[in-house]
Amino acid sequence: MIGPHKRILVTGGAGFIGSHVSESFRLDGCEVVVLDDLSMGSRETLHKGIEFIEGDVRDVETARKAVKGVDAVIHLAARVSVRNSCDAFTDDASVNVIGTLSMLDACKDSGVKRFVYASSMAVYADSPEPTPIAETYACKPISPYGVGKLASEQYVRTICPEIGIEPVVLRFFNTYGPGQTLTPYVGVITIFVNRLLDGLPPIIFGDGEQKRDFISVDDIVTACALALESDSGGETLNIGSGVAVSVNQLANVLCEMIKPDLKPQYESAKPGELRNCIADITRAKRVLGYAPLGMVEDMLEEIIEHIKSTRN
Repeated sequence: MIGPHKRILVTGGAGFIGSHVSESFRLDGCEVVVLDDLSMGSRETLHKGIEFIEGDVRDVETARKAVKGVDAVIHLAARVSVRNSCDAFTDDASVNVIGTLSMLDACKDSGVKRFVYASSMAVYADSPEPTPIAETYACKPISPYGVGKLASEQYVRTICPEIGIEPVVLRFFNTYGPGQTLTPYVGVITIFVNRLLDGLPPIIFGDGEQKRDFISVDDIVTACALALESDSGGETLNIGSGVAVSVNQLANVLCEMIKPDLKPQYESAKPGELRNCIADITRAKRVLGYAPLGMVEDMLEEIIEHIKSTRN
């Protein structure tokens, strides 16, 4: 079991990150409840030993049913596309902000002791240099997605102490790993690999010299567990690798691995996307004992093989 928490609710638990978190907690001996509307996730990703509730986090009655008897909540459910939020900003805010408030409302008088909120690097202002930024860096989001995540962070930090719950805010950077759902907007590694397997070049928006911090989903799972185990209530923490990788570097390596005769194609940069965003993980190391293990270049072969296996 993860610290004192025997029964844990994972919202969005049938999605990419959520299914990894849910399974890890189950194997750790916890009772796991998943609340998911299956808009992005799949019921098939969940072990039969996990209690599943199909529903929308914005529905308070469904949320109250899900938190019944729960010790802790990992709130992952969200619309997760920076690019799509620029067009569908109403839906983005509805799910990401109202959905978070609905979960907080459901947690009142529920017995929940800790609420871990999955935030994003999108809350930060753009960085002029590809150097690691700490949690104190300017929070001036340039996308509706980032605005909603920052607003939800502030709601969590404000409301949780008022209702007797310890909040922990984890700011995830670019998460990758096997099992990521293919969409046109999220998961550049998954998008590039699928295009190359189709015999198509990866498309890079902008000059490709934008730097990203790629963090393994396994390290995200570890961070979520540590957020429950440690005396970390009230903290806001970057969860990344601390390593800068350019989109050009990534695309060129994947081309060489899959289709050496193909080269990336370039299109105009998209609004709302940060040019440089690398995590300073000093605080997460100190507070949680967090130490990322997966480096992106070491996991590309596994991701490629997993994607190949799902396409057969």
